[in-house]
Amino acid sequence: MQHKILILSTSLGLGGADQQVIELASNLIQRGHQVKILSMVPLGVMGLEAQSDGFDVATLNMSPGVPEPRVIPKLIHLINDWQPHIIHSHMLHANLLARIVRIFTRVPVIICTAHSVDESEGARWRDIAYKFTDFLCDLTINTSKAGVERYIQIGLVPINKARFIPNFVNTNKFKLDSELRSNIRSKLGVGDKFIWLAVGRFDPLKDYPNTIKAFAIVLKQNPNALLIIAGIGKLKSDIEELVKELQIESNVSFLGARSDVVALMNGADAYLKSSAWEGMPMVLLEAAATQLPIISTDVGGSRETVLDGESGFLVPSKNSQALAEAMLKMMAISEVERLQMGQKGREFVVANYSTEEVVTQWEQLYCNLLEQRQITAFV
Repeated sequence: MQHKILILSTSLGLGGADQQVIELASNLIQRGHQVKILSMVPLGVMGLEAQSDGFDVATLNMSPGVPEPRVIPKLIHLINDWQPHIIHSHMLHANLLARIVRIFTRVPVIICTAHSVDESEGARWRDIAYKFTDFLCDLTINTSKAGVERYIQIGLVPINKARFIPNFVNTNKFKLDSELRSNIRSKLGVGDKFIWLAVGRFDPLKDYPNTIKAFAIVLKQNPNALLIIAGIGKLKSDIEELVKELQIESNVSFLGARSDVVALMNGADAYLKSSAWEGMPMVLLEAAATQLPIISTDVGGSRETVLDGESGFLVPSKNSQALAEAMLKMMAISEVERLQMGQKGREFVVANYSTEEVVTQWEQLYCNLLEQRQITAFV
């Protein structure tokens, strides 16, 4: 059955959750559904790209981090005019907004998706808001099993209304390509250096200070290593300053925002992630699909993505020494062993996180909920 779906997202910038929103919309459209994408804040890079590609994308133009009740009537009008069968919201603020507007509209189904184990990020009022607006949505989905367990455990969502549906990755796009590897390494001029790659915005949750401190320890034993970081963010200058303080500028390369992440992953020898907390990290799925062995902190859904000891190594968060030791261990094993680890990672991702499988889960969920309300097709 084909349906009208309004996807409401907190943002459409450069984050993994933003990417999932657009990829989900694209795949649902390919399957015949009508999809409108709405961002609460002004469109970022991914939102503008989707708009230029012909997607039905709009924004409420809210200021980031600033409550603006004025947008509620605007959203209500949009919903009443378009009459979607489903509102599927993503991330904390969009989830709360979707619940609020349900009071004033007649949307058959509202599904809220959390992309982090701890979306409240320590703010107690957000936990309270989630808990006391739960009755206004049909289901709360989390993209990691760890997230589902936490939400149930602390009482944000009753067990009968919590569900796990993971992020997905395009395994036809993210895959091993020897030609890409050769070309990108040549462009970057890295020679035979061991390349560590980190991709993600400069934000507290990514804990880049941990990355840099661990890498500085690694260089004392293996100076032929290079750390490449692709991303932008408010803390970038702080991280650049830390690199200077540790006198490792010649071994760290800041690439900024990049559109060639597939190539970068092919050019790297291993992937590095030192987050302090996470949901289901998209970048780990992408790295694994590209057959990169992975070092990651054991937070959020990382354990659901990285097979510890098989496709990579997991270490405690906020522990630069443990992170460095795992990195040195990875560099010490043979290239053949690293390739075998990467192959195991890809096999696991293809089996559990492929686009086709996960989008089908979403589609079946939509249909099941709408059938309960006797809504079966376009009106």
